[in-house]
Amino acid sequence: MSKLETQLKTVSKSLAALSKQVERISKQVDKLQPAKKAAAKTKAAPARKPAAKKAAGAKGKTVLDTVFDAIKHSKKGVTVAQLKQRTKLDARQLSNALYKLSKKGQVYAKSRGLYVKK
Repeated sequence: MSKLETQLKTVSKSLAALSKQVERISKQVDKLQPAKKAAAKTKAAPARKPAAKKAAGAKGKTVLDTVFDAIKHSKKGVTVAQLKQRTKLDARQLSNALYKLSKKGQVYAKSRGLYVKK
């Protein structure tokens, strides 16, 4: 039991030392923050692109709606390449939409890269 107690005391002392170091570093960071904020105010922030919630050319339709519509109009299924061409979406958006539609149970992968409506 005494070995355990000495180990616990050692760990406790180490934690106390680490806590002091964290406080010291935190104070140094706080001193640097006002300088960074002042420098940031003088520079103009770059404009961000708004996230594309709707597919191009589809009024009132979300990306999921657009992809699902393209799939449901095909009896044998649609490949990823065909979906890219029909929806004009990039690979990431298309991949995310297919993942979400499959999780919802609206489509499934008949084979690799071929999606069919359930």
